[in-house]
Amino acid sequence: MGCVAGTGQKVKKMAEDGVQTLEIKPPRGVHDAHMDDRGRVKVPAAFKEYLEQFTDKKLFVTSMDRRIAQVYPITYWEKTEKFLEEFSEDPEAAERLAFNAADLGTETEMDSQGRVLFSPKLRRELDMENKPVHLYNFGGHIEVLNDALYELKKRESMVDPVADKAKLRKAGMK
Repeated sequence: MGCVAGTGQKVKKMAEDGVQTLEIKPPRGVHDAHMDDRGRVKVPAAFKEYLEQFTDKKLFVTSMDRRIAQVYPITYWEKTEKFLEEFSEDPEAAERLAFNAADLGTETEMDSQGRVLFSPKLRRELDMENKPVHLYNFGGHIEVLNDALYELKKRESMVDPVADKAKLRKAGMK
């Protein structure tokens, strides 16, 4: 039993009639949630179902840019760590991101009620404690934004979406 790389995360599970490979598909869309005063986010049902599909239930909760929190299934985090360790184009940039992740990150697991705990240091630095948050999937991990950053990203995405769409369609986007 284990995970194998692919377009989505694939997990081999034992079934009565042998080994079955299931593709884990991440949820789509931006989902609203709330971080309570203890630093827990009750993830929306789509994210709970997504995280429950992983064989290894460990999560790594961190921020690499000290603005947006990330919730990584541990298998994805291990791939990210390996990438940062081996990145030779700009090793100083990789080292800075790795430091941020280590400084703010912690391993945890989602509890039975679908809550994920964020460390006090992370939630205070990102101004999320006891506030609304916004979650979306990116590259297999969950991005978590506070209200102010969510509104900023919405404004930035409205700068020239018609030109952005045309550019990406020209490059092959369907």
